[in-house]
Amino acid sequence: MYAILQDKLDVLQEKVGLGSSLAEAGKGKSKMSKHITHGYHLVKGKSNHAMEDYVFAQFKQVEDKELGLFAIFDGHLSHEVPDYLRSNLFDNILNEPDFWTETENAIRRAYRITDTTILDKAVDLGKGGSTAVTAILINCQKLVVANVGDSRAVICKNGVAKQLSIDHEPSKERSVIENRGGFVSNFPGDVPRVDGQLAVARAFGDKSLKEHLSSEPDVTVETITDDTEFIILASDGIWKVMSNQEAVDCIKHIKDARAAAKHLNEEAITRKSGDDISSVVVRFQ
Repeated sequence: MYAILQDKLDVLQEKVGLGSSLAEAGKGKSKMSKHITHGYHLVKGKSNHAMEDYVFAQFKQVEDKELGLFAIFDGHLSHEVPDYLRSNLFDNILNEPDFWTETENAIRRAYRITDTTILDKAVDLGKGGSTAVTAILINCQKLVVANVGDSRAVICKNGVAKQLSIDHEPSKERSVIENRGGFVSNFPGDVPRVDGQLAVARAFGDKSLKEHLSSEPDVTVETITDDTEFIILASDGIWKVMSNQEAVDCIKHIKDARAAAKHLNEEAITRKSGDDISSVVVRFQ
C-alpha cells in the first residue's frame, strides 16, 4: 500500500517538478529517451529551524524540444528565498529571448534579474539567502550547469567523477570580497565567512551582505556522450562528508534514480552529516 501511495505522490510531484521542505522523494523520466530518468530525495538536518533545502526536477516539452530542468536550492536564514527560486528561476531563464541561441548568457542574465527581484522583495522574503545549482538538459544531448554557492553538480562518465560546478568559498574569493569593502574571517574552529557571517562567497539574497557578496554564476557546458552514466546535484550536506568520487561510487550500481538519491543521502547521514541534505540523480543508462 505504501508503494502505491508513494507512486501516486511521485506522479503529482513529477507534474509540478517540486520537492519542498519535508523529507520526501520523487522521480520522473524523459519522453524523448526512455533511458533517461531522474529521482530526488530530501532529508531535514538536525538544526532547530525549518528545512531550508528545496529541489526542482522536471522534464518539460517546449514546442519540438525537451528540457530536463534540475536544481538544488539551499537556503540560509531563510526558507522563503529558496522556495521563491524553486518557483521562479527556471521561468526567468526560459523567458530570456536568447535562451536558445545564447544559452549561457541567458542564464547569467536570468540569475542577475532573479537576485535583483529577491532583494527588492526583501520585506516579504526576509533577510536570508540561498545557494543554487541548476542543470538544464537540452534534447538529452547538451547539459548546461550554473551555480552560485556550494551546492554542487558532478557527472559520472565511465565510473569517473567530474565536478561541473565551482564551490564559491570565501577563502578562494577573498580579494574580490575585500575589493568590495568586505572581509573574510578565519576564526579558529570555524570555516571562513564573509564579514564573519556567511560561509559562501556567492548567493542569492542576503541583502545586508550584498554589497560584499556576488550572485554571478559560473556556467559550464557538457556534452552527453555514450559513456555518460549519471549526474548528481546535491547540497553541501553531501559534500561536507563525501568526495565527488565517493558519491559516484556510492550509487554507481543503483539503476533506479530515486533509490540512488535516497541511498546517497542515507550514506551522508551515516557519515554524520547533520545538515539539511538534498540530492537529484539523473541517470542516462
